[in-house]
Amino acid sequence: MAGEKTIRAGQCHCGAVRFEATLSDGFNSIRRCTCSYCRMRGAVVVMAEMGGIRFLAGEDALTSYRFHTGTAQHFFCSRCGIYTHHQRRSDTTLYAVNVACLDGVSPFDFPEVPVMDGVNHTNDTGQPTRRAGTLRFIPAD
Repeated sequence: MAGEKTIRAGQCHCGAVRFEATLSDGFNSIRRCTCSYCRMRGAVVVMAEMGGIRFLAGEDALTSYRFHTGTAQHFFCSRCGIYTHHQRRSDTTLYAVNVACLDGVSPFDFPEVPVMDGVNHTNDTGQPTRRAGTLRFIPAD
């Protein structure tokens, strides 16, 4: 249901970083991105509002990476290297959370994931964000 907030527990691979994420619109905001960093990382993300991530353990184990304009801040565990979330460039009031870090959730749980055009980023073009395509997962029989 649109507008439904969902709280999900999550962690990095080694468990050093543990958190709860309040998803702004459940899993309705799921997506991938085509920018150079997201393309290499390959994560499927879902949105949480600013203040929507509460760390239960290991916030001090997080490290971050910024590139290009330096607006987006990408967080990952300094021990196991897993990307947990990032503050978005196009809307700095939102965090994108790696669904693979959420307990009981896999990127392969979603038969279709919208892929957004991050190469032609809205902050660079002044145009609305364009959908670049759809990532589909079709399980083998």
